[in-house]
Amino acid sequence: MKTLAKNPIYLRILAFVVLLAVVAAIFQSLTPAYLSSNNIHALLRHMAVQGLAALGLTFVIVVRQFDLSFPGVASLGAMTLGWLIASNFGVGAGIAGAVAVGLACGLVNGIAVSYLRLPDIVATIATGGLAIGLSYFYSNGTSISKNFFKSGILDLNDAKYFGLDAPVAILALTAAIAALILHGSRFGRAFYATGENRVSAVYSGIRVKAYVLAAFAICGALSCLAITLLVASSGAANVTAGSQLLMPAYAAVYLGAALFGAASVPATIAGTLLMSAMLNGFTLMAVPYFYSDAIVSTVLIVAIAAFDPKVSAALKRLRPARSPKALASTSLREVRS
Repeated sequence: MKTLAKNPIYLRILAFVVLLAVVAAIFQSLTPAYLSSNNIHALLRHMAVQGLAALGLTFVIVVRQFDLSFPGVASLGAMTLGWLIASNFGVGAGIAGAVAVGLACGLVNGIAVSYLRLPDIVATIATGGLAIGLSYFYSNGTSISKNFFKSGILDLNDAKYFGLDAPVAILALTAAIAALILHGSRFGRAFYATGENRVSAVYSGIRVKAYVLAAFAICGALSCLAITLLVASSGAANVTAGSQLLMPAYAAVYLGAALFGAASVPATIAGTLLMSAMLNGFTLMAVPYFYSDAIVSTVLIVAIAAFDPKVSAALKRLRPARSPKALASTSLREVRS
């Protein structure tokens, strides 16, 4: 118990594990197939898509910005991927093209926000809208599935690497690289310094504008990598593919940050796992999407209220003031001890 008291992170990890176990127990009691091997594989594959988008968003949140463009950018990446495969460019070129589109859109966001000093919400909404518009040029808005079966794109969903499903392996590798960058290098620490206090970061020699630019670029690239896995699982590319990423990605990042005290790669992965566990359970129970979204949003609010340090500090300030006599007796006990 003393170890837990001295290391609050262990308490947060324990709270996350307990919360995840409670969610699993509830859904297992309601639908026996929840903890089956097939469903666990499906849950993790779905988690990989949301997790990649959330990892990219984590960099933007760390530098204290917002990105509302990545769903539209992901849709453009999906259509770029589909068009390249349909044009016989191959899977490698298709994936590279999709990620390059995401990177380019992220750079546009970064330049607009960091160098042109445009409001991040306005700039990213504009970029996302432009990306959605451009995605219609490939096929006039119709889905693309030509050459998908013979190109090998479907193997991204069905193959296994190192005993893991391909989407899970890709997420694990990406998360490891992101953690190494964000938590194991001076480059990553500069992201946090930029988000905490930009004036101090500038005087410390950190190129703040470049780090904001990099954060948006990473977010755009990873959103298109995420949509690649979604296209591989669905067997077609369409202009609405990215619409599934916005709420789960933001919820995963903020839920993880609330549970673990700050935005980080492990916190985002934990938040994504918890979100995916709940959404998968609702899907098995055939709960309408509007009910499941409402429940997940409620859980997110409750988690933030329970674990966010700012909320805890506000609740402490609301406690009734102690009498002078009680304060004096407490001080006397502290002195004697």
